[in-house]
Parts: sequence; structure tokens; C-alpha cells
Amino acid sequence: MIPRYTRPEMEAVWSPETKYRIWFEIEAHATDKLAELGVVPAAAAEAVWKAKDMTFDIARIDDIEREVKHDVIAFLTHLAELVGDDARFVHQGLTSSDVLDTCLAVQLRDASDILLAGLDRLLAALKTRALEHRTTVCIGRSHGIHAEPVTFGLKLASFHAEFARNRERLVRAREEIATCAISGAVGTFANVSPEVEAHVADKLGLAVEPVSTQVIPRDRHAAFFAALGVIASSIERLATEIRHLQRSEVREAEEFFSAGQKGSSAMPHKRNPILTENLTGLARLVRSAVVPAMENVALWHERDISHSSVERGIGPDATVHLDFALHRAAGVIEKLVVREDAMRANLEAQGGLHNSQRVLLALTQARVSREDAYRLVQRNALKTWDEGGQLAERLKADPDVTAKLSADQIDGLFDEAWHLKHVDTIFARVFGE
Repeated sequence: MIPRYTRPEMEAVWSPETKYRIWFEIEAHATDKLAELGVVPAAAAEAVWKAKDMTFDIARIDDIEREVKHDVIAFLTHLAELVGDDARFVHQGLTSSDVLDTCLAVQLRDASDILLAGLDRLLAALKTRALEHRTTVCIGRSHGIHAEPVTFGLKLASFHAEFARNRERLVRAREEIATCAISGAVGTFANVSPEVEAHVADKLGLAVEPVSTQVIPRDRHAAFFAALGVIASSIERLATEIRHLQRSEVREAEEFFSAGQKGSSAMPHKRNPILTENLTGLARLVRSAVVPAMENVALWHERDISHSSVERGIGPDATVHLDFALHRAAGVIEKLVVREDAMRANLEAQGGLHNSQRVLLALTQARVSREDAYRLVQRNALKTWDEGGQLAERLKADPDVTAKLSADQIDGLFDEAWHLKHVDTIFARVFGE
């Protein structure tokens, strides 16, 4: 985790202190149920819980691990130092993966809750600004070229709908990843009752993994990181839109530039889209976890540890980076500077070319073949593109066009409101208003 891109809430999920607390709770809850089943003495379970208020010595655990080369054994050894003789009843019938996988499930679930809060902030910002600019007209673009008018609110409504879908994806991924496995070596429950698993799952707020072999199946994790990757891609789409709109030739929207901020070490005039460029980079980092998570699915037989090193990296990194990106994106939208005058100027810059389809359709309605109608409109549009002027005036000066459409009819085809008459319908679909 890089401190520059790490928020404290998410950092805490992946801290050693959090990990060892979860490990302890798994072992302690399991020992409770083992005592209830008569497998271990009740006094032993009580003795284990006394360590709850003790501080685990992370440096001591690290020292033990350097000797034994096993992280769970190192933790259990240190726990025995705190608990005393009764610690021999801890981990009865369990295997390391029971602790590691169940802990990872808790961490990914808790990370999901933080990510959902970030999504909610971004959704709220997008809705607020979309409603604010519901009727702010700007040119729509396809292939980066002027197409037909939209509103800036519609652009933001599109992103809101996308991130609402992303929220649903993350909710499903959270549910799927939050599973508990306490099934012992190769997952047969030979030395630990399924009742122990059910008890631990209940105490930790997890579901029971139906078949865990010796590990929780990694298709769950692959789906989780894939969901994060999709969210990251949506953030990049939003960031890319703003980066394009901030270009000097466009200047329709731009990141807020604070007092005292500097854009370039060399050129004092620069106001660069650094936040959205950063979001693009963070999205790449999050997506970089997806393929390794997919490759983790194919483990050998009942278990190998080829997935372990991968998850120790991508678990913290992907969630930390996405958490930071969500809040950065929300901040960008909340303070985004929208230049309505530039939107209007750009809309009008090409002489009404954005109405070419309306003219094409009107000619076909006037009994002109589509091929001939296209040719008539295009030859006037291309002259307007190359030479400037107004498309409507060129059309009114073209006898082949005026043979089918009057000057008043042509002027009526350049009504801006025509393009925007269903904006409210779209907003109702997105926001339910």
C-alpha cells in the first residue's frame, strides 16, 4: 500500500493488528464450540478469551515466523505465550486455510462496506450535478467529432446509471465473498465438526462455504476482483470524459483549481487535469488484479498455495486504490467547474451541422430517396465544414433542396428543443423522478 493513495479506513482493514484480531476471533469462537461439544474443556475456552484484551506483539510473531517459516504457527505460538497451557486446545482439527481464508473473507467483506460508502458519495455527487445541469445544452460527440446536442446533465445521468449498476455488482460480490470455511485438512470435517464451522460463521457474520476442499473456492475471489475491475473502468470512463472536456480547445468543464495551486513547474499558465489523470492510472492498478485473481481459480487438487502470494498483494492494493479513486472521483464531481458559455460556443461553432440528420429525414419524408437525400445534405454539410458559414443558409440556397423543402421548413429543422424533448423521460428512468 502506498500512503499517497491510502485512506485510513481502508488501511485499517489490512493492518497486521486487524488480521491478528480476526485470527484470534476465529480460533476463540471455534474453541468455544469445541468446548460446547465436549471436545475441549470449557475452562480452556474461557482461558483463550482472556487474551482478547491483550496486545499481540507483532514483532514477536514476526520473529517466530522467521524461525518456523509459517505465519499461522507463529501466531499460535505467540498466542500460547499469552494464554498458557490451555492454548494446546486451540486449533483442534483446524488447518491453516480455515483461519487464512475465513479471515480474508472478513477483510474483503469489510473492505466492500467501505467501497460501498465511496460509491454512495460518488452517486450522490453525480445526481446533484446532473439535476443542476439537466437543461445545460452541449454538443454530443461520437468518435470525438460533433454529433447532435445533449445536455451536460444527461452526460452525468449516464454515469450515475452506470455507477448504480456497479453498486449492485459490488453488493453481489460482497455477498459471494463473505463465506466461512472451518472444515479441516482437505475439507472433510474429519477432525472438526461442521457445527464448529456454522458457529464461527454465525459469530463473524459470514455464510458457510458448502464445499471448501481445503480452501474456499477461488471463483468467488475472481468474481470479487472482477467487480472491482469493472468499477475501476467506469471511473476511468468518467475521468476520460472530464480530461477531454478540459482540453484547451474545448474547455467545457474542468477540475477545480484551488488558490495557490500550480499546474506546471515550467509553465505558470497551466491548469492540468491531474486528478482525473491520476484516476486513470489508479484504474489501471485496480484492473491489474483481475487476471491474477482469475488465474488463482485453478488450484491443484484440494489445495496449493499459488494463490496466497497473489492475494496478499491484490487484496490490499486493489481495495485501497479503488477506495481512494472513488473518493477522489466524488470530489472531482462535487467541485467540477462547468463552463456553460464554452458549451454554447462549441455547440454553435460548426454552423448548425448537428442538425444534418433532421434535414436528411425531412427530405425522405418529402419523397426523396434516402441515397439522394444523404447526397444533398452532405454536399452542403461538407462545404460548411470546410468553409464555415451556416448549414441552413446553404440549404436554402440549394435549388435541389428547396424544390422539396421551403425556407421556413428548413429553419424549423434547426430547432434545438427538438433534440432535447425526451430529457425528462431519461431522467425519470435514471432517478425515478
